[in-house]
Amino acid sequence: MDELVNLVVQKTGISQDDARKAVEVIVGELKSKLPAPIAGHMDAFLAGGMSGGMNTLAAEAGEMLKGGLGGLFGDGGKA
Repeated sequence: MDELVNLVVQKTGISQDDARKAVEVIVGELKSKLPAPIAGHMDAFLAGGMSGGMNTLAAEAGEMLKGGLGGLFGDGGKA
């Protein structure tokens, strides 16, 4: 999270406190919109404590997309 806050400070010139508030609002909104299994990993990912980091999140997102789109492409209409 600190890396994101610092990036916002660098790119916008706003204060560290304002940048932290902005990042917290955005992260909270993202977590509310993402599927629960992915949203549950965001805090650990942002803290840098999740092994696999972005690869783990990407793999989970890919699996969820496959599951959701499987009915469209998976059986070719043969049920």
